Amino acid sequence: MRIQRSKLNSLVNFLLGVSWAFVFISAGYTFLHSYLFGILDALFLSFFAALPALFVVALLEYVIAGQEKLDEMRKQTELLEQILSRLPQTPSTDDSLRDH
Repeated sequence: MRIQRSKLNSLVNFLLGVSWAFVFISAGYTFLHSYLFGILDALFLSFFAALPALFVVALLEYVIAGQEKLDEMRKQTELLEQILSRLPQTPSTDDSLRDH
């Protein structure tokens, strides 16, 4: 299972790099071809040309954050299970809880 996890992580990181490349390429290409209309128009159009790739970047970052959160929760679960196994097993009764 760890091999699949690292392959998925590599794929997501590769797609993240490709998305950033599309951001810069689309913004640069749009800026250079719309520069004749004015700098503000070129910046405005470049921003809107880069938006689809920026959306993909945000989506992939969300996936990476979810993976990291899952890994951290697994580590915490393992630590809590170790702590629970080291605690002495005392029988608890509901009668003692009713008095409080």
